[in-house]
Amino acid sequence: MTGSYQYPEHLPPQPQPEQMPSAYPGTLPPPVPYPKRRRWPKILAAVLAVAAVAGVLSAVVFAGRRGPTTPAAVSDAKAQAAIQEYLNALLDGDDETVARHTLCGLYDGVKDRKADLAVAGLAGDAFRKQFSHVEVLSIDKNVPWSTTQAQVLFTMKVAPARASARGKSPADQEQQGVAQLLVQRDGKNEQVLVCSYVLRTSGLY
Repeated sequence: MTGSYQYPEHLPPQPQPEQMPSAYPGTLPPPVPYPKRRRWPKILAAVLAVAAVAGVLSAVVFAGRRGPTTPAAVSDAKAQAAIQEYLNALLDGDDETVARHTLCGLYDGVKDRKADLAVAGLAGDAFRKQFSHVEVLSIDKNVPWSTTQAQVLFTMKVAPARASARGKSPADQEQQGVAQLLVQRDGKNEQVLVCSYVLRTSGLY
């Protein structure tokens, strides 16, 4: 046919895809596996965090059950006896006993005690103008500062020194006071000293 394309009768055979030469010489290497992400560091960190929180909570609970670690410096009975001795010395005018307490362990080392005895005398005079009788009833709170020091809140029954206009003495009343105590130990001997004393409800007499 005129004007039509004539396919050649004999064409050379075309190579198939599997017969195409490879660009990589030899056998292809095996595929390289991607490294798997390790999860154990995160798991370990989470376990450690939980253990730390549990340790803190256990310590708080144990400390709450155990209570204060500072042992009592002085028992309530000894504290009450020492305060009573000090207040009796104020009422009786025993300046030496008052000075021994207020010097807080230094009394035996002081060479000249005249000033200390004078101060003790003034403290006794002021105390006797307030009260004619004092009795320590109880130790309400005993707070240890160390193994030899404590602060105590105590209740005492006091008889005012001032008489009423009709000549009758006012009735006894209960008052609270605060005292700082020092436990002085010399071998087997132990002495509780009242280093300071403050009346909490003053101004009534």
